[in-house]
Amino acid sequence: MTNRSKTLYTGVTSKLETRVFEHKNGCKHGFTSRYKLDRLVYFERFGAVHAAIAREKQIKGLLRIKKIALIVSQNPTWKDLSKGWYEQHRYQPQSA
Repeated sequence: MTNRSKTLYTGVTSKLETRVFEHKNGCKHGFTSRYKLDRLVYFERFGAVHAAIAREKQIKGLLRIKKIALIVSQNPTWKDLSKGWYEQHRYQPQSA
Protein backbone atom coordinates (compact mmCIF):
# COMPACT_ATOMS: atom_id res chain seq x y z
CA MET A 1 0.00 0.00 0.00
CA THR A 2 1.07 3.57 -0.57
CA ASN A 3 -0.16 7.16 -0.55
CA ARG A 4 0.44 10.35 -2.57
CA SER A 5 3.85 10.74 -0.95
CA LYS A 6 4.75 7.15 -1.90
CA THR A 7 5.16 6.01 1.69
CA LEU A 8 5.31 2.21 1.50
CA TYR A 9 3.62 -0.44 3.63
CA THR A 10 4.06 -4.20 3.33
CA GLY A 11 1.72 -6.64 5.03
CA VAL A 12 0.26 -10.11 4.79
CA THR A 13 -3.39 -11.18 4.86
CA SER A 14 -5.58 -14.08 3.88
CA LYS A 15 -8.37 -11.69 2.81
CA LEU A 16 -6.89 -9.07 0.51
CA GLU A 17 -10.14 -7.30 -0.41
CA THR A 18 -11.18 -6.97 3.24
CA ARG A 19 -7.77 -5.71 4.35
CA VAL A 20 -7.52 -3.14 1.55
CA PHE A 21 -11.03 -1.91 2.39
CA GLU A 22 -10.00 -1.50 6.03
CA HIS A 23 -6.87 0.44 5.05
CA LYS A 24 -8.75 2.70 2.64
CA ASN A 25 -11.41 3.49 5.23
CA GLY A 26 -9.15 3.89 8.26
CA CYS A 27 -10.80 0.99 10.09
CA LYS A 28 -7.53 -0.09 11.69
CA HIS A 29 -5.50 2.37 13.73
CA GLY A 30 -1.80 2.28 13.10
CA PHE A 31 0.75 2.95 10.38
CA THR A 32 -1.65 2.81 7.44
CA SER A 33 -4.22 5.15 8.97
CA ARG A 34 -1.55 7.53 10.31
CA TYR A 35 -0.02 7.94 6.85
CA LYS A 36 -3.32 7.61 4.96
CA LEU A 37 -2.14 4.71 2.84
CA ASP A 38 -4.99 4.20 0.42
CA ARG A 39 -3.54 2.76 -2.80
CA LEU A 40 -2.82 -0.88 -3.50
CA VAL A 41 0.09 -0.79 -5.94
CA TYR A 42 1.48 -4.32 -5.63
CA PHE A 43 0.45 -7.70 -4.30
CA GLU A 44 1.33 -11.35 -4.59
CA ARG A 45 -0.90 -14.35 -3.91
CA PHE A 46 0.27 -17.50 -2.14
CA GLY A 47 -1.30 -20.88 -1.52
CA ALA A 48 0.37 -21.33 1.86
CA VAL A 49 0.49 -18.82 4.71
CA HIS A 50 4.07 -19.69 5.67
CA ALA A 51 5.23 -18.81 2.14
CA ALA A 52 3.36 -15.50 2.30
CA ILE A 53 4.91 -14.60 5.65
CA ALA A 54 8.39 -15.51 4.41
CA ARG A 55 7.90 -13.29 1.35
CA GLU A 56 6.58 -10.43 3.50
CA LYS A 57 9.72 -10.61 5.64
CA GLN A 58 11.89 -10.70 2.53
CA ILE A 59 10.19 -7.61 1.05
CA LYS A 60 10.35 -5.74 4.37
CA GLY A 61 14.10 -6.39 4.40
CA LEU A 62 14.65 -4.83 0.98
CA LEU A 63 16.01 -1.33 0.53
CA ARG A 64 13.38 1.19 -0.52
CA ILE A 65 14.88 1.41 -4.03
CA LYS A 66 14.43 -2.37 -4.44
CA LYS A 67 10.82 -2.18 -3.24
CA ILE A 68 10.15 0.56 -5.78
CA ALA A 69 11.76 -1.54 -8.53
CA LEU A 70 9.50 -4.45 -7.57
CA ILE A 71 6.40 -2.25 -7.79
CA VAL A 72 7.46 -0.65 -11.08
CA SER A 73 8.18 -4.06 -12.62
CA GLN A 74 4.49 -4.96 -12.27
CA ASN A 75 2.80 -1.55 -12.06
CA PRO A 76 4.93 1.16 -13.75
CA THR A 77 2.38 3.96 -13.21
CA TRP A 78 1.62 3.04 -9.58
CA LYS A 79 -2.10 2.84 -10.36
CA ASP A 80 -4.41 1.72 -7.56
CA LEU A 81 -4.95 -1.97 -8.31
CA SER A 82 -8.05 -2.02 -6.11
CA LYS A 83 -9.75 0.82 -7.98
CA GLY A 84 -13.31 -0.18 -8.75
CA TRP A 85 -13.46 -3.12 -6.35
CA TYR A 86 -15.93 -1.45 -4.04
CA GLU A 87 -17.69 1.06 -6.30
CA GLN A 88 -18.87 -1.72 -8.62
CA HIS A 89 -20.02 -3.86 -5.71
CA ARG A 90 -17.50 -6.50 -6.73
CA TYR A 91 -16.76 -6.83 -3.08
CA GLN A 92 -18.81 -6.06 -0.01
CA PRO A 93 -16.82 -6.50 3.19
CA GLN A 94 -18.39 -8.69 5.82
CA SER A 95 -18.72 -7.30 9.30
CA ALA A 96 -16.40 -8.87 11.82
